[in-house]
Amino acid sequence: MCGIAGFIAARHERVDRSWLRLMCDRLSHRGPDAYGEFFDDRVALGHRRLSIIDVAGGAQPLGNEDGSIQITFNGEIYNFVELRQDLEKKGHVFATRCDTEVIVHLYEEVGERVPEYLNGMFAFAIWDRRQRKLLLCRDRFGKKPLYYSERIPGFRFCFASELKSLTVLPAFDRPVDRQSVADFLAFSYVPDPRSIYEDVHRVPPAHSLVVTESGVRIQRYWTPPFGGECEYPHADAIEALRAQMADAVRCRMISDVPLGAFLSGGVDSSSVVALMAQTGARVNTFSIGFTEKNFDELPFARLVVERYGTEHREEVVSLSIGDVLGKLIETFDEPFGDSSAVPMLYLSRMTRKHVTVALSGDGADELFGGYRRYIHGVFEERLRRCFPAWFRDPVFRVAGQYYPKLDYMPQVFRAKTLLGNLARTLSDAYFTSMTAFRDEALERILSPGLLGGEAYSPRDYFRKLFHDVRELTPLEQMQAVDLQTYLPGDILVKADRATMAYSLESRSPLLDYRLGEIACKLPSALKVRFGTGKHILKQAVRPYVPAEVIDRRKMGFQVPLARWFRTSLKSLYQQTVLRDEMESYIRTSEARRLFSEHQSGRHDHSRKLWNLLMLALWDAHHQRSCAKAEVQELVSAV
Repeated sequence: MCGIAGFIAARHERVDRSWLRLMCDRLSHRGPDAYGEFFDDRVALGHRRLSIIDVAGGAQPLGNEDGSIQITFNGEIYNFVELRQDLEKKGHVFATRCDTEVIVHLYEEVGERVPEYLNGMFAFAIWDRRQRKLLLCRDRFGKKPLYYSERIPGFRFCFASELKSLTVLPAFDRPVDRQSVADFLAFSYVPDPRSIYEDVHRVPPAHSLVVTESGVRIQRYWTPPFGGECEYPHADAIEALRAQMADAVRCRMISDVPLGAFLSGGVDSSSVVALMAQTGARVNTFSIGFTEKNFDELPFARLVVERYGTEHREEVVSLSIGDVLGKLIETFDEPFGDSSAVPMLYLSRMTRKHVTVALSGDGADELFGGYRRYIHGVFEERLRRCFPAWFRDPVFRVAGQYYPKLDYMPQVFRAKTLLGNLARTLSDAYFTSMTAFRDEALERILSPGLLGGEAYSPRDYFRKLFHDVRELTPLEQMQAVDLQTYLPGDILVKADRATMAYSLESRSPLLDYRLGEIACKLPSALKVRFGTGKHILKQAVRPYVPAEVIDRRKMGFQVPLARWFRTSLKSLYQQTVLRDEMESYIRTSEARRLFSEHQSGRHDHSRKLWNLLMLALWDAHHQRSCAKAEVQELVSAV
């Protein structure tokens, strides 16, 4: 895994080579092993390398025989051996053993269609000197990040793996995208293609971007094939799924450096470890446990360890935020509100002490219907269809408004959300389940001048996404929207930044696009059945994974946010979120009210408070250099 950066300087602008080195130095955590650069007139490509394959010969940027094609590449291509064999038959001559060189020669054959042939995780830039063209590509699910800007003074175009590489440029003036602030407070992340800065965007997953003298053109090269005809009967689908999973794991075990796997104790990571063991390899596994039993999954992870005799390492940590809070703020250079990034940082730090590559179970929930919100969404949609629209809206809406919000009661008594959702459309109900601040609550928290009078609502954004996939089943609609938003904006950002913070490469075999295409075409009834998710996936791995792991209740990486805001984070929240400078984003009076209600114990506003805290810490650390030292001192005291 690596970090990439580059630019095309503005016409008549003197190219200062130190700019590229400055950009790449900010990415040294992504590639601590080497630095490389390429210059061609006004074009610059830079690379920070984490050596994984062809350690001795894979230096970048890398070119073809005459140097007319140059690439800077971040990621891994898992079908590069097969691609190389085909290219050699066509007369291409290779100078290295690395996967990067395959992309260069493949581009010579197929041009801009190059990402369509690649199976892997990737973000890369190709400079074509003859055509004076820069091509940027990002993988199908968005595992690897790729930011760009056309608006930085002195540059025609800039790109980088992380925002911090662009913000370091002297002319970057850090204008905040006001709609992105609203999106972050709602979703807990900034969705593609925007970033927190109005002048910087992301290349969306499964898209390529072409820069020429005539302008910038962006295009999609792959779409998840939901609604397609399933090729397999039920029994055959299980076998096809099992075989494809095994191949996806096998090809991700190719490495010239030590390799292992994250093992949480859930069915996804346990399946990956089990399939790794089927290859005959001795598997290195890594788990994090917690002193608080309500958050600890180690007993389930140990069942897999015992079954396969893995070389296992684990750490039991106290669920305290202070140990990694500073790293969290430094690592995420946009506001990021998924609190499971905290245990992910713990796990990455421990794993990197022993291996350079770790396989994970990311992606299975989105592809195979594993989230409880999918089950609830399907159930609610069935109920909606039992009542005519003229009845649903007034009856359930009013009932939802007056039913008490019983956060402190057992879940069986919390029907307020269900009643409210039955009065809504699927898209509106799903938006409600996915967001922290929404509608009136978002309006109350946002600073009156933030949106400048613009009529913008994150809910409208979700409505459009659902409208675009309205012909799919309810489950497929939720999955399709998650693949555009939650997966690349939250899950994969968390995995990428937390692992790369410690120069650790994370690979996701369950996000192999071939496996994804099978999953997308499977009938919804094979994914969510009898009130449980991932039905067919669990059937496929049942011969390999202990039943106690398969049949357990989904847990996930959890942290005691509610308690933290009443203890260790109490002072930090008051001194950062409630400071005067935050009035440019939020009403601090509303932030104080939410905090007071949370302290009373009658309301759990922990997710909202966490988003506000992450916004405040991002602003102080990344936006206001004058506040950086002060915040570091506050954080160290947590």
